[in-house]
Amino acid sequence: MASFRRKQLSVLTMNTYAFTACFAVWVMFSIIGIPIKELLTLTETQFGLLVATPILTGAIFRLPAGMLTDKFGGRVVFMLLLCTMLVPLWLIGEATQYWQFLILGLFVGIAGASFSVGISYTAKWFDKDTQGLAMGIFGAGNAGAAVTKFIAPSIVVAYGWTAVPKVYAVFMAVTVVLYWMFTYSDPDHKVSSNVTFKEQLSVLKDRNVWRYCQYYSIVFGGFVALSLWMTKYYINEYGFEIQQAALLASIFVLPSGIIRALGGWFSDKYGAYKVTWWVMWICWVCLFLLSYPQTAFTVQTADGGSATFEFGLNVWVFTALLFIVGIAWGFGKASVFKFLSEEYPENLGVVSGVVGLAGGLGGFLLPIMFGFFIDMFNINSAIFMILYGATCVSLVWMHWSFAKEKGAEENNFKENMAAELE
Repeated sequence: MASFRRKQLSVLTMNTYAFTACFAVWVMFSIIGIPIKELLTLTETQFGLLVATPILTGAIFRLPAGMLTDKFGGRVVFMLLLCTMLVPLWLIGEATQYWQFLILGLFVGIAGASFSVGISYTAKWFDKDTQGLAMGIFGAGNAGAAVTKFIAPSIVVAYGWTAVPKVYAVFMAVTVVLYWMFTYSDPDHKVSSNVTFKEQLSVLKDRNVWRYCQYYSIVFGGFVALSLWMTKYYINEYGFEIQQAALLASIFVLPSGIIRALGGWFSDKYGAYKVTWWVMWICWVCLFLLSYPQTAFTVQTADGGSATFEFGLNVWVFTALLFIVGIAWGFGKASVFKFLSEEYPENLGVVSGVVGLAGGLGGFLLPIMFGFFIDMFNINSAIFMILYGATCVSLVWMHWSFAKEKGAEENNFKENMAAELE
């Protein structure tokens, strides 16, 4: 019989691997959506809806998946989730109409719910001092978006876009077999059978949950949205081919996924509040610079002539700023869930489902907003203007909410001291 330590590491390894595979499937349309857009002559808004549709299902199912994980255990729920997406994933390669892609995308999007299953399943195998690191390692499966950036463009060029979902379907079938072979169950990780779903959902009354939802809708929702959009952005803004554009986009996607493990360690060591606070400030600065569009203006000179000045980010400065945002969001994704593991250890599946749902909805709504604003204003950097505004909201909310809590703690301390002196 395997030792507890071996089971612990095996569960962490397989959860991270399976989540990476699911995330690669979840953002698959970020690559195959580009030739589909040309094939069906879609608008920017229609493209945004196409790439975002799988994100919607993944977001909605995160809450029920988290609740089921608490009730029945992560191993069974994760296995069912993996099996559910196999057939619709294969059928995407056979689709020819826009509505078919949308419907199949909804079914495949169940892959996104793997996060709330895996994060709870992983956390319950580790103690409080190492939960942040373990959840960070699991969350590094976000790098599955980079896997798609590396692999899918080459498949598209070599065999056409229809081959991508079929290759992914075969790969996911192998993942199902491996997952069942190398994961374990522990009955102690389940909530009591007497606990109803209504009682599980009582955490929604806690206003702190909604605060964390807002943070996660930026650090995770923004990450997903840009993962879906950046290949196309490099093509439109800087004129790259799909393979080069996907490679440049991976400079944002890959580090942001991998660095989450380090973000979990920092959150264990320095606290979730400090990490999240610095994440928001760093993103605030970088997104402000990224928001500035390519600009040229002409002024009249003293000699009666004119002079033209051009301002804008070249591709290397742009990519460097995007890289910094990706790193910051990687830390932020870990720090938000460190908050949750500390405050809701008994209901982590439900709470992670709620917060994960908010992050997924951010990842669904933002690409549609990107497409809408680009169609309306014809400015590519409008996508960063939207993210900058959302980050401003997060900073203000975080400042006032934690300042209020800190003030209440100080008042309680003073009252206790005064009572003792009396």
